[in-house]
Amino acid sequence: VQLVESGGGLVQPGGSLRLSCVASGVDWEPSHIGWFRQAPGKQREGVSCISSSDGTTYYADSVKGRVTVSRDNDKNKVYLQMTNLKPEDTAVYFCHLDGYCNNRQYLLSRGYWGQGTQVTVAS
Repeated sequence: VQLVESGGGLVQPGGSLRLSCVASGVDWEPSHIGWFRQAPGKQREGVSCISSSDGTTYYADSVKGRVTVSRDNDKNKVYLQMTNLKPEDTAVYFCHLDGYCNNRQYLLSRGYWGQGTQVTVAS
């Protein structure tokens, strides 16, 4: 199983980015996907998740209203559309596969992690 994130970069405050996570070697459609981030010197934070069949989503309070998670099962991809980015959004963003997503949180399992993509919000 391999997860690969992409789409990170340097963006000014107020800007937007769309992160992608593509999976291979896995039964994609039943899988729940979580997005996490980790800033230097800080603990990993759960940002968002999306379930499999019913499309349940979760957003952390820190990103609610600015982030949208979606998935394309034909492409084995999940997206994290981020708008109105703030300097405090600066972190490495990771996707995780095979946990459990409900509307309150994403429950981690051993599952699989991607390598991460850096998001830097600065002027």
